[in-house]
Amino acid sequence: MQLDEVLRDLAAESEALDRLVSGLDPQQWSRPTPAPGWSVAHQIAHLHWTDEVATLANADPDGFYARLSESLDDPLTYVDRAAAAGVAPPDELLARWRAGRAALTEALRQVPPGEQRPWFGPAMSPVSCATARIMETWAHGRDIAETFPDDERAREHLRPTERLRHVAFIGFRTIGHGFASHGQPAPPAPFRVELSLGDDVVTFGPEASGDRVTGPILDFCLLVTQRRHPADLALQATGDHAAAWLGVAQAFAGPPGAKREPRARTR
Repeated sequence: MQLDEVLRDLAAESEALDRLVSGLDPQQWSRPTPAPGWSVAHQIAHLHWTDEVATLANADPDGFYARLSESLDDPLTYVDRAAAAGVAPPDELLARWRAGRAALTEALRQVPPGEQRPWFGPAMSPVSCATARIMETWAHGRDIAETFPDDERAREHLRPTERLRHVAFIGFRTIGHGFASHGQPAPPAPFRVELSLGDDVVTFGPEASGDRVTGPILDFCLLVTQRRHPADLALQATGDHAAAWLGVAQAFAGPPGAKREPRARTR
């Protein structure tokens, strides 16, 4: 996909979440979300922090490497600490997040064609970076929307959109990364992934692959962002490697997340 197209979808995903959180009162920003220890404010602070770091990676790689060295002392808590440090009053936090989104868009547009920039995982092109930001914005927006199950705006935010194609794509591209993050060897051959999105079927990988994952695109995206346990999803895995992947799926860089418990255990 072209950078302009991905940036348009990133803007749309961000603006949808912006509309949701800008309608919350200050007390609601302090409400705990499904991510343990994170309030709504933590979620937006994390998105702002990640946009800021991504801007640095694309505009000033040396500055990014200096920032990266800060995470090496305690990589397991670095993200949580950064989110907590970024919490601020809602108006201030919203202004920071909006400005950071605009700065990142401009930084991505300035990267020369064909070049990649560093990240916490493999280096990424501007298109890949923008796709990753869609994935994160969707995942953290999902946490926020699920915090307000009785709010019609939140329920509307939870409805799947065509932008899930981006999240599914990065989920497919990071299948090997999921195994590596859990200290396991990557599968020897690519998977076939077939996902339903309304009346469409979104596919990735060779049709003849012996390892296959099929089901709703929403469930696939919830899995790769670790927003649901595999037991709570209507995904079907065929082949030993595909079945094993359901337990290690991870579309984001860094160490494995804590993962969510099956909902049956939390009721």
